[in-house]
Amino acid sequence: MDRTQKLQSIRPTIASAKIMPNMSEDERFQNETLRPILKLQNDLLLASFQNYIKKMKNSFYELKIEKRIDYIAKSIQKDIKFRNSLKGMIIGQFTAEEYDIYIKNSSALNKRMMNMVVKRIQDQIQYFEKYDLVQKRFAI
Repeated sequence: MDRTQKLQSIRPTIASAKIMPNMSEDERFQNETLRPILKLQNDLLLASFQNYIKKMKNSFYELKIEKRIDYIAKSIQKDIKFRNSLKGMIIGQFTAEEYDIYIKNSSALNKRMMNMVVKRIQDQIQYFEKYDLVQKRFAI
């Protein structure tokens, strides 16, 4: 098995990621490539954001839920080093063919990719609640 086959074989199937004939190339790339990779990398993305919170002195945990949601978006939008790290976690899972598609429209695909990452982390905000409780309980 070559690299392309190995990468594609470990990606989860997303039944809701429909491919329609009238889709734009970016939308097709999102559904065929980005969504499965984000699902595959979910635990790593969450752990990475958890580490980001820790590096920022846990200020995330001092915020109300609405502000935490904003914090996630702003952290990924404004912290270029962190955003590039997240992009690397995703781009590193591309096949060579997918990378060729990506570089043709990287700006729009990066925006799409980061919006998806923000939404994915926001939708799983309860993941970070358990760490907040552990920190308070054990005064970490």
